[in-house]
Amino acid sequence: VQLQASGGGLVQAGGSLRLSCAASGRSFRSYTMAWFRQAPGKEREFVARISWNGGSTFYADSVKGRFTISRDNAKNTGYLQMNSLKPEDTAVYYCAAQYIEGKYHYWGQGTQVTVSS
Repeated sequence: VQLQASGGGLVQAGGSLRLSCAASGRSFRSYTMAWFRQAPGKEREFVARISWNGGSTFYADSVKGRFTISRDNAKNTGYLQMNSLKPEDTAVYYCAAQYIEGKYHYWGQGTQVTVSS
C-alpha cells in the first residue's frame, strides 16, 4: 500500500483545511488509518485515527472538537477536516495505515500545514 497525503497549505488562524490521504491497493479499506503531525524541533505526535469501516474514531485532546477524521473506502481515501486552526497546529501532517503490534506499517510522505496568527 502506498499513501499520498495532500491538501496542506497556508491559512490564517481560525481558518480551515481538509487533508486527503489517497491509498493504492484495495487492502487499504481493511486497515485502521491515522493522522500524525510533526512540528519543527518536536517529536511526531498522534492526531486522530479511524477504524477500517469508519465506525470508530479517536482524537488527541489538542484537536478534539476542531478536527474530524473520515474515510471513503470506495475511493480508497482518508480525510482530516481541520477547523478553527491555531498557529500551534503548524506542522507536517502524515497519514498512516495498518496498525500492527503497536505501530503503523504504511506512511505517506507528509503535507505541510502552516497557520499564521
